[in-house]
Amino acid sequence: MKYHQIDRDLFIKNRAKFTAQMKPKSVAVFNSNDIYPISADSTMPFEQHRDIFYLSGVDQEESILLLFPDAPYENQREILFLKETNDHIAVWEGEKLTKERALEVSGIKNVYWLQDFDKVLNEMMTYADTMYINTNEHYRAAVETETREARFVKKWKEKYPAHAVAKSNPILQRIRSVKESDEIDLIQKACDITEKGFRRILSFVKPNVAEYEIEAEFIHEFIRNRSKGFAYTPIIASGNNANVLHYIENNQQCKAGDLILLDVGAEYGNYSSDMTRTIPVSGKFSDRQKAVYNAVLKVKNEATKMLVPGTLWKQYHIEVGKLMTSELLGLGLLDKADVQNENPEWPAYKKYFMHGTSHHMGLDTHDYGLLTEPMQANMVFTVEPGIYIPAEGFGIRLEDDVVIQENGEPFNLMRNIPIEIDEIESLMNA
Repeated sequence: MKYHQIDRDLFIKNRAKFTAQMKPKSVAVFNSNDIYPISADSTMPFEQHRDIFYLSGVDQEESILLLFPDAPYENQREILFLKETNDHIAVWEGEKLTKERALEVSGIKNVYWLQDFDKVLNEMMTYADTMYINTNEHYRAAVETETREARFVKKWKEKYPAHAVAKSNPILQRIRSVKESDEIDLIQKACDITEKGFRRILSFVKPNVAEYEIEAEFIHEFIRNRSKGFAYTPIIASGNNANVLHYIENNQQCKAGDLILLDVGAEYGNYSSDMTRTIPVSGKFSDRQKAVYNAVLKVKNEATKMLVPGTLWKQYHIEVGKLMTSELLGLGLLDKADVQNENPEWPAYKKYFMHGTSHHMGLDTHDYGLLTEPMQANMVFTVEPGIYIPAEGFGIRLEDDVVIQENGEPFNLMRNIPIEIDEIESLMNA
């Protein structure tokens, strides 16, 4: 891994939070992700399942974590199973975790090789009444591929039909959404790397540069700062491409006078950042572009102030809609009749701002968090309003990542990333 080793105390705390909410006499199992094939002998780069990483720090394929806080013997209460390493694997694939190294990373003393898993699980099930299975219940999830986790669940249900079943996900949704200070530091590191990439491209962008060249400048800066790359597929959208919300082709030429919407974030230690900035190809905004830009920035700044403990996600978005409506009226994009006659299910402002303003962020870019429950201190949210005007050939979105505080306004993890028009123009023309 490129990142510096994370203090294992974080994972010890995370396991304690999870097991504290388990039912009596219950077992929970978490699997690594598969390495997915492409064709022939090619595979996609490995990405660890965020849940087993959150609970163990293990960033390796074919790993399993078993938690059983009520096990009769202490050495059965948390067990890690790893793919057995040897000299041959070390030569062909590189170093894999030894049992000793796994203890350093995770704080788990009881480490077995993977071939022992079925035997150990069978013994644990004789002591247990309930099994926690780890299903993906994120509100954005759309899983079509059978995962390693899903295969385990299918096999477990066939072998142990008399045991009760519980779900890990509701516990994880709650505990993962409230960050430990170490996690906030890791997200801050990812944001700082993103800042380095953004500052790099401000001096690089000029008329006729290609979107993919800008993407290359970002990845160069990310990797040289110990990130493995983008936290999500980057959006480098010039001109009217910015009006396609998930434009990822990044293959067009940036033309003089146009704007470029950059929705880009580095990862660090599997933690995400999520930034959007909109900059002028020629280094100067037009008066109209400035007016729209400042309207978006005003909505972002006012929306950020609403992210306090107790805020409800749904009501928050209603209030942001009111802010955006006011700005669109001021820009002449809406008139009073549009607002008076609007459909409450799809308000008038949605013509120009059709997506949500904030989402949880952390190990996943769209992180865990129950949207029906009030916001809490130490949750991390994006704030990302936008105005999209296809008829005028540009769209503007601005996005920062912020941490909700016990009192007062959120703490902006992207406070050092240029966002004001004057600073952006100054850096682009330095």
